[in-house]
Amino acid sequence: MRQLDGHDASFLYSDTAHSNANVSLLHIYDQGTAPGGKVRFKSILAHIGSRLGRAEFFRSRLQRVPLELDTPYWVEDEHFDLEYHVRHIALPKPGDWRQFCIQASRIHARPLDLARPLWEIYVIEGLDSFLDLARGSFALLVKIHRAAVDVDQIGDIAMLLHDTAPQTRPAPPPEPWFAASPPGPWAMLCRAGLHSMLSPLQMASPLMRSFGRVVPATFAFAADLLRPPDPALVTRFNSVVSPHRVFDTRRFTVDEFERIRGLVDRASIDDAVLAVCAGGLRRYLDALGELPDPSLTALAPIAIGQAGSKSEPRDTGDTGARGGRTVRWLQVRLGTDIADPVQRLRSIHVQTT
Repeated sequence: MRQLDGHDASFLYSDTAHSNANVSLLHIYDQGTAPGGKVRFKSILAHIGSRLGRAEFFRSRLQRVPLELDTPYWVEDEHFDLEYHVRHIALPKPGDWRQFCIQASRIHARPLDLARPLWEIYVIEGLDSFLDLARGSFALLVKIHRAAVDVDQIGDIAMLLHDTAPQTRPAPPPEPWFAASPPGPWAMLCRAGLHSMLSPLQMASPLMRSFGRVVPATFAFAADLLRPPDPALVTRFNSVVSPHRVFDTRRFTVDEFERIRGLVDRASIDDAVLAVCAGGLRRYLDALGELPDPSLTALAPIAIGQAGSKSEPRDTGDTGARGGRTVRWLQVRLGTDIADPVQRLRSIHVQTT
């Protein structure tokens, strides 16, 4: 049993009927290279079942504290049902890109069942009318609640579900698993009371360890106070929203982004992606007559080297936390107030450096 910290719990408390903290991953597969040229749903189900023991969130559900006196806990789901979480659907004919985008949007917009583990996987077939896709291709849409996994670890979920070798053994039978009984209401209330009493003591230890950082932190805090705050711009993206979502894509090759980042010395693929998104936002809002004069900002993941290393974060476009690299979240002015795309890329690069 593991308790959610205040940060993760905030994603639960901020869910509304029109907005939720779901995160979705989408992969499309050509099954032509599989043995026999076919991947069956029961094989996918068995493969995912063999990976459940690799991450706690797969079989953990929320256990709320009575009267919401404390943040919820993750407990093992004694009624876990893999076939509830892994679902098999197909697009209606002709199975074109528009139908696929509508289906992905509807799946992402639906809230997850808070009484079950907070994830779902959809196997989507019927993609035969897609451009450049081999016949029989299928998609995998993975939906998970932000409270169940850190954003830094989203990419690790894809790594967990896939093999890195082209030839692998069939998935072994799942290991026996029996859920531990969750605590009852009185036990949860006792835990909440104990946690409230110990909170000051728990805070004391990290405060003592961080004493050596008090002086530089004070200077940084003072600098923040002296810096004028960026005004919160209201656009159609952060005002009142409906419960509906829209999913669409724009396809790029890696070579295209390599050429884009080459326009500014030492710019990264991350910088190029942000610049392209900024250009799209600028054109879209300008066409609607809603482009604000100040620049829009974005919270962007920036890959950095190992702690204590002197490596520059400009050598790759990787934004994951793998390979010894970690992620820093940086607020970036997107330069939507800059008409020239190269100048916009240069402005973003200066910030992310």
